[in-house]
Amino acid sequence: MNWFERLQAIEVLEDAPLDAALLAECERASAGVVGREIRFSTPTFKSYSSCELEGCGKNAFPAFSVTAAGCALNCDHCQAKILEPMIPATNPAMLDRKVRELIAAQDLRGFLLSGGSTRRNEIRYERYYPVIEALKRDFPYLKVAIHSALLDAPRAKRMEAAGVDTAMMDVIGADATIREVYHLDRPVEDFEATLAALCATTMQVVPHIVIGLHYGRLLGEPRALEIVSRHRVHSLVLVVVMPFYAKPGTYATPRAEDAGRIFLEARRRIPDREVLLGCARPPGMHRRVTDAYAVAAGLDGIAFPADGMVAAAHAIGRPVVQEHACCSIKTGQTIKIHPRVSLPTP
Repeated sequence: MNWFERLQAIEVLEDAPLDAALLAECERASAGVVGREIRFSTPTFKSYSSCELEGCGKNAFPAFSVTAAGCALNCDHCQAKILEPMIPATNPAMLDRKVRELIAAQDLRGFLLSGGSTRRNEIRYERYYPVIEALKRDFPYLKVAIHSALLDAPRAKRMEAAGVDTAMMDVIGADATIREVYHLDRPVEDFEATLAALCATTMQVVPHIVIGLHYGRLLGEPRALEIVSRHRVHSLVLVVVMPFYAKPGTYATPRAEDAGRIFLEARRRIPDREVLLGCARPPGMHRRVTDAYAVAAGLDGIAFPADGMVAAAHAIGRPVVQEHACCSIKTGQTIKIHPRVSLPTP
């Protein structure tokens, strides 16, 4: 059986509109995929249920927003809605109190710090750094991830000095997308400069690329991949734009097969570092198909995987582990997922 047949034999994928040619291309590139472990991440950014994986305990790896639900950019693809599920931490004392409470009550192992951007796509975290320093001093095992937005080298160094473990940022490869979608008057070069500044630190740097960011069309993704490949990042997170966050009629849903081909290209350009599929992508059958392509293309992890992805990974010979944390960071709480049935050798 080829990979297309193997995946279609999985009950939740039997009626899925899988692209046989794309899966054949994935199978031809399978030398670096078969046997490569895939990590399924289930943090507490949103509710999650699956017939294959256990849900994550509440607040196992929460996200805090320093601006609550507010964002000055209000980008067309997101409309600040991604901030709404996050826990508000609008002053340093609030962050410190909430983190310590969760450590005491639920053995918190780490958290994400985020927030809405200024009109220059910057987030001013400086007043929160003493809190991070104190938390890291009192709880050395605590992992802290942060959405950096755009910054310069001195601010990247200050972030590093505070004890941030992982810095994440969006990389956009088209000036038109920055201008029209982000409502931002800054060039692609500013995004690469931020990436370079972060990579000059000891933090784990995890850039994100949003597939279909330009109103559902592919535009800057190849250049964004080229930018990321030039820098020594820790890993790359790919997400797929979700039209239901945007104003009605402004976004098309990117085709799952287009996302799959970006997955393959990312794997080709960055063979020696992790490439991950992050939280954001369209729901329903689109999600199942997209996730199947991520498994087949050799991505190293998927956040909130669709039903059937444990079976899909095992069907093509990939070991599976589960992590109760953001896909960009490991907390050490890893669960190995064993096949429920014997599978034929790929």
